[in-house]
Amino acid sequence: MTRSAHPAPSLGARPPSGSRSVASRLPLVSRLLLALVAGALATLALPASPASAHAVLASSNPAGNSVLQAAPAEVVLTFSESVRKVPDRVRVIGPDGKRVDRGDAQFDGAVVTIPVEQTGAQGTYLVSFRVISADSHPVSGGFTYSVGAPSSTPPSDAGEEQGDNTVVATGTKVVRYIGYAGLVLLVGPVLVISLLWPSRLSRGGPAGVIWTGLGLVTLATVAGIWLQVPYTTGGGLFDVDGSGLRDVLSSTYGTAHLIRLGLLVAIALLLRPLLRGETGRVDQILLAVLGGAAIFTWPIAGHPAASPVAAVSVVVDVVHLTSMAVWLGGLLMLIAFLLRLANERELGAILPIWSRWAALAVCALVLAGTVQALIEVGTPDALVSTTYGQLIIAKVVLFSAVISVAAYSRKLVRDRLAGGGPRRLRRAVGVELGITAVVLGLSAVLVQTTPARTASANEELGGPGFYSATLESSIFKLQVDVDPAAKGNNSVHLYAYDKANKPLRVVEWKGTAALPAKDVAPVDIPLLPLTDNHATGEITLPLDGEWQLKFTARISDIDQATVTATVPVS
Repeated sequence: MTRSAHPAPSLGARPPSGSRSVASRLPLVSRLLLALVAGALATLALPASPASAHAVLASSNPAGNSVLQAAPAEVVLTFSESVRKVPDRVRVIGPDGKRVDRGDAQFDGAVVTIPVEQTGAQGTYLVSFRVISADSHPVSGGFTYSVGAPSSTPPSDAGEEQGDNTVVATGTKVVRYIGYAGLVLLVGPVLVISLLWPSRLSRGGPAGVIWTGLGLVTLATVAGIWLQVPYTTGGGLFDVDGSGLRDVLSSTYGTAHLIRLGLLVAIALLLRPLLRGETGRVDQILLAVLGGAAIFTWPIAGHPAASPVAAVSVVVDVVHLTSMAVWLGGLLMLIAFLLRLANERELGAILPIWSRWAALAVCALVLAGTVQALIEVGTPDALVSTTYGQLIIAKVVLFSAVISVAAYSRKLVRDRLAGGGPRRLRRAVGVELGITAVVLGLSAVLVQTTPARTASANEELGGPGFYSATLESSIFKLQVDVDPAAKGNNSVHLYAYDKANKPLRVVEWKGTAALPAKDVAPVDIPLLPLTDNHATGEITLPLDGEWQLKFTARISDIDQATVTATVPVS
């Protein structure tokens, strides 16, 4: 049933008794919108995290920390998936701190080739990179190799950071949440106003919600394009120029956002007659088609596009977003308008239909969420050991609470609001809406978080075969590299820095290795100073286990400290 038996009032007619004016309803709607925006502000309380790298450096030639007899003519980086160039963010720095990369790096899918000048200089070279993964997230990092003999690690000549700007990274999360909130305020209310709205009630209040939703989606889309420029380059909020905008707009991310803007313009033209009650069935179908096409632009510009099964992931994400927007947007319409303005006869016709829609949306959410988790998490261990997996668990817990409240709401609907009337249902729907808004916030954070499958792959590539850690004492920081961190012969490199991360002169080095779990007593690690802050040594680790490597660095006649590295060996 999509129409009430009551006659529809004329557009200029006074609302019937028992209903409120549009003006009196606006404060409630404003409070609901503020509650949704508050969820975005909650992301500001989350700790800053490194760039959400969704591709990982699988291998390099030369290998990290290797010592070569002759300088290579090029450096080759191989990533776990295709990457795109960030202008002037792939560099090779020579021992003297000057750049030795020649011309632009060549990008061929997952392989990046960097031509290197043959200067003949011996010492340690620094390779630093910042590229864009297939799902539009920046990937940054670096490593060193040496020619002839190692030296102190050279600084970047440009003095530029390869990491993320905190304001930009946080703003990106907030903008994504605003986009999701706008989607909720647009999709669900349009569906309700098209198929369930009583003809006697004014459409002024819902129109305000819908136009707000359209405005939020438009704002988030434009802001997303703007923020993607510094998010890509690692710059500040206003480090945006024409070249950066062109690079973003020519990418899949930018194309998806431009298409979304065009679709939003067409949707706005169709919304006007709908909100006046003048639209026909053909216009409603066209509006649904355009809305579905617009929702496709979200997964195309995000994680699903780079998933191992991209087509499946994109479709599943569209189902997930649509179900979320229908459910949460419909709940908002119920609590803000229908449960307050519709009479019992109208509610008796509307609520059973809505209850079925909500049940279908919940089933679709559960199914789509399960498929997404299987694709993006990959293994049970990644579910509990990665940030992405832990956010999934939190989302499932909250979602279970929402389903419980929703089940109670549907019971009230089946009981025809007995024992308390619409007031009890309003309270239940309000709780359901509030918890779901938190779930929406978690979804916004998930989009910016490294998928568990990629985080696990990153650990596998960077863990077994190589160990690196920075240990801190009361007087210095010590970077410890153990290669290959496996049974047999291992190379150890130590780099000492002061509290300001500047190279620190060490007068004397000492090191020992022990395996307490298998009663292997400490044995000395012969350490050879290469520079004032860099020493190296060779040690044979004959057994599997958690080896304890202790290093003592004396920086003056009386100042010294000892740090311990626990190195897993297999």
